[in-house]
Amino acid sequence: MEVRDLHPWPGTTEEATAIQDRLRPLLDLDSPGPAAPRTVAGLDVSYAGDGGDAEARLAAAAVVLDAATLEVVEESVAVGTAAFPYVPGLFAFRELPALVEALRALKTAPDVLVCDGYGVAHPRRFGLACHLGVLTDLPSFGIAKTPFVGTYERPGEERGSTSPLRDGGEVVGRVLRTRTGVKPVFVSAGHRISLDAACRLTLALTPEYRLPETTRRADRLSRDALAAAPRGT
Repeated sequence: MEVRDLHPWPGTTEEATAIQDRLRPLLDLDSPGPAAPRTVAGLDVSYAGDGGDAEARLAAAAVVLDAATLEVVEESVAVGTAAFPYVPGLFAFRELPALVEALRALKTAPDVLVCDGYGVAHPRRFGLACHLGVLTDLPSFGIAKTPFVGTYERPGEERGSTSPLRDGGEVVGRVLRTRTGVKPVFVSAGHRISLDAACRLTLALTPEYRLPETTRRADRLSRDALAAAPRGT
């Protein structure tokens, strides 16, 4: 599938921040998103050890699922090293080169990208889901296990219960209960999809577990690939 080259990979925090500021106006946060996506891709990255090293080994996985059956349509993985130091708010730059490599290897262009991370629920309103959405021009959103920015009230205990995630008076995401009585997830739009549509799709992708099948399958693939890759790959 096609991923656009819109910028060089940064070498400093100043360069990375400037890229986020330059690409943010390209976001489409008004489109509702596909009414009935046929395929959905999950993206996730696994690290060797604690992943804190400047050049930690990693594996990035892209898994395309049939949106109706949640069966795997295609998968791709790229093994490499972190491309950027760990800097809060710039974490996407550690993973983007490997994720782009994995996406480019796909023959299937999915209807929606689901990232393990954040969209506009980000200090500069440009998290990983926004960045990948702009690079691919595909509808994209993020599902995170914990919040990065903002405050919220606890949603109801029933599956499907929600509460807004607010930052500086702005709603940047939604706290969504995917399983009754289980900790919620944090959903934020990235590009070309509404928050309502992202939450509906999140519920469709979580028939059994707290995390969506997109994330679960991509996480498993990336972990297996990292374990199987010769050290130094």
